[in-house]
Amino acid sequence: MKHIHIIGIGGTFMGGVAAIAKEAGFKVSGCDAKMYPPMSTQLEALGIDVHEGFDVAQLQDFAADVYVIGNVAKRGMPVVEAILNRGLPYVSGPQWLAENVLHSRWVLAVAGTHGKTTTASMLAWVLEYAGLAPGFLIGGVPQNFSVSARLPQAPAQDSGSRSPFFVIEADEYDTAFFDKRSKFVHYRPRTCVLNNLEFDHADIFADLAAIQTQFHHLVRTVPGEGLIVCNGTEPALRETLDKGCWTPVEFFGNHDGWQVANVQADGAFDVRLHGEKVGHVAWVLMGEHNRLNALAAIAAARHVGVSVAAACEALGDFKNVKRRMEIKGTQNGITVYDDFAHHPTAIATTVAGLRQKVGKARILAVLEPRSNTMKLGSMKAALPESLQAADQVFCYAGEVDWDVAEALAPLGEKLHVGGDFEAFVAEIVHETRTGDHILVMSNGGFGGIHDKLLLALKQG
Repeated sequence: MKHIHIIGIGGTFMGGVAAIAKEAGFKVSGCDAKMYPPMSTQLEALGIDVHEGFDVAQLQDFAADVYVIGNVAKRGMPVVEAILNRGLPYVSGPQWLAENVLHSRWVLAVAGTHGKTTTASMLAWVLEYAGLAPGFLIGGVPQNFSVSARLPQAPAQDSGSRSPFFVIEADEYDTAFFDKRSKFVHYRPRTCVLNNLEFDHADIFADLAAIQTQFHHLVRTVPGEGLIVCNGTEPALRETLDKGCWTPVEFFGNHDGWQVANVQADGAFDVRLHGEKVGHVAWVLMGEHNRLNALAAIAAARHVGVSVAAACEALGDFKNVKRRMEIKGTQNGITVYDDFAHHPTAIATTVAGLRQKVGKARILAVLEPRSNTMKLGSMKAALPESLQAADQVFCYAGEVDWDVAEALAPLGEKLHVGGDFEAFVAEIVHETRTGDHILVMSNGGFGGIHDKLLLALKQG
C-alpha cells in the first residue's frame, strides 16, 4: 500500500484529495497548522492521522512514498526545507489528482470567481440523481452527499465498473510554491463551466488580465469535442474566449442561450433555451446568482446525456452547500446564518439573497475580512456598496492592517467596527432584537462566532 503524506491537509481541496486517496486504497496522513470543521471532522471520520504544524519531526513519524504539497506550504517551512534537502519525492495536489484519478475520466470542471462550490455541488447532484454515480471534489460539503469528495461509483445499472464522470471545483488559485499555474490547468476537462470572472487573489495576481491569462490556459485544454458552458453576461469571460477558443460554447444568462424566466415568489423559475421553455425548477433557493448557477449545471449535465427535465427535477431536491446561507440556529426569534462570502460581489449577492428571503426584517451583516485579498485591502473600496442593503454592519478588524472604519465610513451610522473579539460579539448581541437575521460572512472559522452568538442570545 503506497503512503502519501499531505502538507496542508486542512484546506478544502487538500482534504478532498485525502478522502479520495484513502478511498482509492492509499495510506494517507497529513499536517496543517490549524484544523476546523468541516474538514477536521471529515478527516477524523476517515481515520486519517493529522500532525499539527510544519516541523521536521513528522517526516520520521510519517515516512511516505510521496509528499503531496499544498499551496499553503512555503519555502522556509521546516518540513518543506527538509523534503527538498533530503531529495524526497514530492508533487502538488492538483498534479497528484490528475495523474492518479482524473486522467481516465470525463472531467466536468466548474471555474469562476464566485459560485464554484455551489454550481459544482448542483452538477454532481444532478448526475447522481440521474443515476450516473459521478466522483467529485468540491471545496465545501454538499449536503446531498455529506462528504466533499469521493471516487466515481458504480452506477446501479452497471455494477461491474465505475462511472467515467468526475465533477471538480476548478480553482484559479496557484498550484504550489513550485508551480505557479492555476490549479485548474491540471484537470483537462471535457465539460467546462465558466461561471464568472472578476479580479480576486490580489496576493498572486497583479490585475484582471493576469487572471484572464490563466482562464485562457484552461480554455486551451478543453478538447474540440468537449463543451464550454459560459456566463454570457460576463464581459471578462467573453474577452477571454476571444483570445482563442477551439471548443463549442453554450452561453447562459443572456438572450442567445440558456435563460431564467418567470421567477416566482417561492424561488421557482422556468428554464429557457434560445427563447423556448425547456424546463421548470421548483426549489427553495433564492437569488439570481443561484438561478444562474442552476442554468450552468443544467447545461453541463445535458452534455453528458442528462435531460433538461431530469436536471430540473434533481435541482428540486438540491440541498445547498454547508456554509452557503446555512442556518446555524435560532434563539429568541433571532436567526444566525453562516456564509462563505468574502469577495464584495459575493457579499452583495449573499445579502441580496437573504433580503429576498426575509423581506423587511432586519439583517445584521457580520464580516471578517480574512482572505489574503481582503487582508491586503485590495477590495476595501467596494465593500461599503456590497453591504449597503444590510440594516446593520459589524466588521471585525482584528486581522487586517488597513483602517476598516475609514474604508467603511460610507455606511454611516449602521457601521460597527471591533478589534477585540469578545467585545465584538457582545456588541452584536446588544444590538439585536427579536425577528433579526444575523448573517456571518467569512472564509474561515471566525473564532466560532456563530456558536458564541447563539449562546449569548440564549443567556441574554
